[in-house]
Amino acid sequence: MRETPSPEAADDADRLFPDERHVLEADCTRCPALVECRERISWGTGDRDAAVLVVGEAPGSGAPDADTWRGGNWTGRAYTTRHSGRRVRALLADAGHPDAYVTNAVKCFPCDGDGSNRAPTATERANCRTHLRAEIETVDPEVIVATGKHATTSVLALEGRELGGFVEHVLEPIELERVGTRLLPILHPSYQDVWRARLGYDDGAYREAVCAAVRRAVGDA
Repeated sequence: MRETPSPEAADDADRLFPDERHVLEADCTRCPALVECRERISWGTGDRDAAVLVVGEAPGSGAPDADTWRGGNWTGRAYTTRHSGRRVRALLADAGHPDAYVTNAVKCFPCDGDGSNRAPTATERANCRTHLRAEIETVDPEVIVATGKHATTSVLALEGRELGGFVEHVLEPIELERVGTRLLPILHPSYQDVWRARLGYDDGAYREAVCAAVRRAVGDA
């Protein structure tokens, strides 16, 4: 059954749902397995002069029957799922950057044998890296906010660096000399409810900490 959005959900969509796609390589076929999985390529959205650029891992399978927030595999726009997309974009709005540029390290949905989500492979991340580099060079952000381990790994790879751990780096800025900006790792929205408690935060405190870290990174605080 097709969902009927509440007035609150409609307001969310009007405030947070992006309109424009930043298409870098229409019908890209660099990863044959991902071509077989995907419905659409999930390109970045947002202000190309934004101070904040957000990088996720890859689009999920999504919800094709939803009226809004169907997910990047169906919308062709990064971070547009009901759970993760709404959560990330609301967090950016709370931090004072609703116009942030939002993208994924890998632009196509990576599926396993039964059609469910899997992590993108190192080869798939490498194949998509020139797209990510082009986006960063276009936006030239004050800070790159990486949501989760795989997104953080992908951004560090642009510097020829590896991730020696993830959780201990959450909310700790990392200077990117080659890229010419800084990286702020945060928890992936799908896992933050599990991991934030291990970092000593409740939900409200974690959101406040992320917002404060983003503001500091762009000189707003």
